[in-house]
Amino acid sequence: MRKIVRLLPLLILLALLGCSKQQKPAVEGNPAPDFTLNTLKGEVVKLSDLKGQVVLVNFWATWCPPCREEIPSMMRLETAMAGKPFKMLCISIDDGGQVAVEDFFRKTGFNLPTLMDTDKQASKLYGVTGVPETFVVDKNGVILKKVVGGVEWDHPDVIAYLNGALAK
Repeated sequence: MRKIVRLLPLLILLALLGCSKQQKPAVEGNPAPDFTLNTLKGEVVKLSDLKGQVVLVNFWATWCPPCREEIPSMMRLETAMAGKPFKMLCISIDDGGQVAVEDFFRKTGFNLPTLMDTDKQASKLYGVTGVPETFVVDKNGVILKKVVGGVEWDHPDVIAYLNGALAK
């Protein structure tokens, strides 16, 4: 019994330390959960390495009609933001993995800076419940905006919002 009483403070301390290191939810105003994923070319991308840039983190899938609809505007947004400290990360949750995404791009002529989340670890970190779901992350790694559903990403209001985030 005495051993348990002596160990109790240590167990409480360990429990508290464990709780303090839990990932905060991916909501506006919180730090963006960090992830490391591979591009279609096998390059490793870690979100925390992109601090100093505004990052658009978009979860999508080839089978998703709203995702397909927003891809052309995302491609135009990438062109409009070229040369600025802005990065777009399109995270595919396709079960077919890289083959499905590459086949989709080949058939449609679309192209996005795509990361593969085949084990769904990044989408779980962000609490993604459907696609498309997008997070705008500021230069300090904090989530500015969460958007559920498709968006016309090259709309002047969206570009003005992103340029405003760059200016902060």
